[in-house]
Amino acid sequence: MKTIKHAILLFMASVGCLYGEDITKVGTTAAKFLAIGAGSRAVGMGGAFVATADDATAMYWNPSGLALMRRPELLVNHTKWLADIDYTYMGLALPMGNAGTVGLAVTAMTMGEMQVTAYGVEGDFTGETFKAGSYAVSVSYARSLTDRFAIGGSAKIITETIEQASARGLAIDIGTLFRTPFKGVRLGVSMSNFGTKMQMSGDALLMRADIDPTQAGNNESVNAELSTDQFDLPLLMRVGLAKDIINSDFMRLTMAIDGMHPNDNTEYVNTGFEMTFRLLGGSAAVRGGLKSLFMADVGEKIALGGGLALPIAGGVQLYADYAMESWPHLNYVHKYSLRLAF
Repeated sequence: MKTIKHAILLFMASVGCLYGEDITKVGTTAAKFLAIGAGSRAVGMGGAFVATADDATAMYWNPSGLALMRRPELLVNHTKWLADIDYTYMGLALPMGNAGTVGLAVTAMTMGEMQVTAYGVEGDFTGETFKAGSYAVSVSYARSLTDRFAIGGSAKIITETIEQASARGLAIDIGTLFRTPFKGVRLGVSMSNFGTKMQMSGDALLMRADIDPTQAGNNESVNAELSTDQFDLPLLMRVGLAKDIINSDFMRLTMAIDGMHPNDNTEYVNTGFEMTFRLLGGSAAVRGGLKSLFMADVGEKIALGGGLALPIAGGVQLYADYAMESWPHLNYVHKYSLRLAF
């Protein structure tokens, strides 16, 4: 057991990990919805997907994985997130032969209307309501440079809104995927959310203020605007290994491990597996994984999932996937995905 732990820690060190600071910086980044895993298949594997990404969620995990696709795909993933928040990811990938693969993805985190609370009075509502939401739209491109090496990238626009205030930012993701000559081991590397800082602005920050409440007789209703800080995006570096331990006509067993280096938490490791049984032109899969290993402030812990692939008319393949994540002291999170391969 000690040997396994030492190997994992050495793997983390390859990304510059190993507990460089005592300060975790939790809660110091904007657009944190970008850290929510996309797709039930990847989440069911514990989020260890950077070296396995080969479907329309590759735009989230590792854009270079789009180069592995041979058929167009449309994927929709919906999650009832914590505190009645809705999370939706939609991805469209279009392979173009030797010219590479292009993709388009939309991510939305939304919630219902909330009541406005009177300032300084707990539990006293004004009768007004407001909404909040976070959105990202990305365009991706990937291409295989050799039969073993692929590279890809994404550019995205990010928006967060609350009432009449909003913040916008731009970011890029880049990734590579290498099929090593060592017994079929795949190596994936990606960097996500490298971009501009985000700062809230808008009419909701306008107010009237007394610029000097200690002086009598001055104007007590001067037009003013609240100043908000700028926040970094949740930058994340992933390095992962994956291998098909078994790959026969009847079944495939894939094992994967990812090391993570975020800018708003300590380093951690995700690990997982996918066991796929090929049946009657379709397949059934069972998945599981462990998340956030060695993280100081643990989020998700255990992930389980499964899925079915069914052939339908015209050669179209339908994939239906489900995943469940456990959170310490919180409810379980359930993710549902439908994917069409044309």
